[in-house]
Amino acid sequence: MPHTALKIVFHGQNAANFRQGFEALIAPGHQVLDLSDALNLPGEREQFETADVVIGVQLNESMPRPLQARLFHAPAAGTDAINTTLLPAQCTLANCFGHENAIAEYIMAALLMRHVPLAQADEDLRQQRWTFFAGRPGALRTELGEQTLGLVGFGHIAQTVAERAKAMGMRVHVANRSPVAHPLVDRSWALDALDDFMGTCDAVVVSLPLTDNTQGLVDASTIAAMRPDAVLLNVGRGAVIDEKALYEALRHRRIGGAVIDTWYRYPTPTQPECAPSQFDFASLDNVLMTPHMSGWTSGTVRRRQETLAENVGRLSRGETLINVLRAPLG
Repeated sequence: MPHTALKIVFHGQNAANFRQGFEALIAPGHQVLDLSDALNLPGEREQFETADVVIGVQLNESMPRPLQARLFHAPAAGTDAINTTLLPAQCTLANCFGHENAIAEYIMAALLMRHVPLAQADEDLRQQRWTFFAGRPGALRTELGEQTLGLVGFGHIAQTVAERAKAMGMRVHVANRSPVAHPLVDRSWALDALDDFMGTCDAVVVSLPLTDNTQGLVDASTIAAMRPDAVLLNVGRGAVIDEKALYEALRHRRIGGAVIDTWYRYPTPTQPECAPSQFDFASLDNVLMTPHMSGWTSGTVRRRQETLAENVGRLSRGETLINVLRAPLG
């Protein structure tokens, strides 16, 4: 099928993760360029401004405008760092998923660690301590399958987590903006009943994107509604959960614990290492901290590359794009 040759730019280090092998997934004849984050090398500004397709995770007032872009494609699900008002009228904004399997495995691993303490059992037995010896008083463990898992949001990630949770025998409760009727869901609430929902769950997974409506959605009141032994897991965006409220709840042991993968501060090109919060979460023994790793697998990269290539092919052939977040204006 005939196609139009496109100029495709990969902007910045994040996009560069999806660059290797990309040409093998698209038709020949396209021009593919690599641009730095700062766009300050010779010719980079012009290449950015004249690209047909920009693959990147940010667009802000400090950057040149992608004046000729027909597609701005995030190689990720989140697009909160892309200012859509700076996109030209003819430009489509699209994103990628493909991370839901990896994140679901991360969540199930984190939850299983709380019920099947293999690392502690191994460490203890190496010291001749038979801590979890069957029949010994106090050695009984809990089972994940007896738990109720709460999902705040019911998008790609949450639906995949629900599949894994049901396979383990868990009950699944959901709080979502729109009504949920799904064979994997035992009960559901609207987001305005979040406090009622929280009190029914042994573990709560937050996987919402960051928007004006979701920032600080899980606040002190919502956390206070949790069961005292419940655990809160954040794999969406850090700021969806109020930073101070979460820290105080953990510090004062008002909830059972937390698993935090998405944070409030991140490394920058000028500061490659930093604390993930203004609060000292690292001093708390009831939180598991990971560096935004839950969805980062070779499978995620491959699936996102395939989505990027699919949309490049569709654009070059004049076909309808997938994963569209904003269609061309006018």
